[in-house]
Amino acid sequence: MLSGRQNKPIHVKFPNPCGLYPRMVVQNFEVDLNKALVFQVGHLEEAYEEWVHQPIVGKEGPRFFENEILEFLTRTVWWAIPVIWLPVVCYFVYSSVLMGLSCPHLALMVVLGIFIWTLLEYSLHRFLFHIKTKTYWGNTLHYLLHGCHHKHPMDGLRLVFPPAATAILLMPFWNIVKLMATPSTAPALFGGGLLGYVMYDCTHYYLHHGQPKTEVPRNLKKYHLNHHFRIQDKGFGITSSLWDKVFGTLPPSKMDAKSM
Repeated sequence: MLSGRQNKPIHVKFPNPCGLYPRMVVQNFEVDLNKALVFQVGHLEEAYEEWVHQPIVGKEGPRFFENEILEFLTRTVWWAIPVIWLPVVCYFVYSSVLMGLSCPHLALMVVLGIFIWTLLEYSLHRFLFHIKTKTYWGNTLHYLLHGCHHKHPMDGLRLVFPPAATAILLMPFWNIVKLMATPSTAPALFGGGLLGYVMYDCTHYYLHHGQPKTEVPRNLKKYHLNHHFRIQDKGFGITSSLWDKVFGTLPPSKMDAKSM
């Protein structure tokens, strides 16, 4: 269901028996999924929005760049996120301990940091990751940021955020936290936010590739896959549906959708 989107002429050739990706022709521009994609998608212009929301389901994604170094930087195994960032979380939290922050106050700051992350997670996903683009560089940047995930939602090496990009983004966020909090609480607050990010990225990977056995994660998986394959302009929360409920972006149930 792609409600509210303009229908564009898109012709798809299905993969051949050798397993190669198909080519897609959109408004006289041919997107060749057997070649590096990043600098192709910008040419789709206004048709990009519909093209990128027609997912190709496969555990192996396409090539992004011809350059081997750039291509390597776009691929990340999920377990690199906790391995790299949990020690950083511990460092910041312990820094607050060394400054004399009490255990209850420390716990409060960490939990507050996690809570703030959930709002940031929702806001980034809704307002940045789903921004509408139609220019060459707008499409190109959006594809790198999030469009690739909607086009190839099961690509196991592009489900979590590359650590190099995360490290760059953490610097301005740390400076913002320092302005908002006291010297002793800022590290714990920032560590809590970073912990929230780690929980988010690991949860996101699990929702795509895990096989939950209990009700809560199973419902969360259904909720997120619904965002990918049924109603892509609703359901922006990953770790919970809290902010979708608050801001009115909760997707309708199947029964509600049928009655509309």
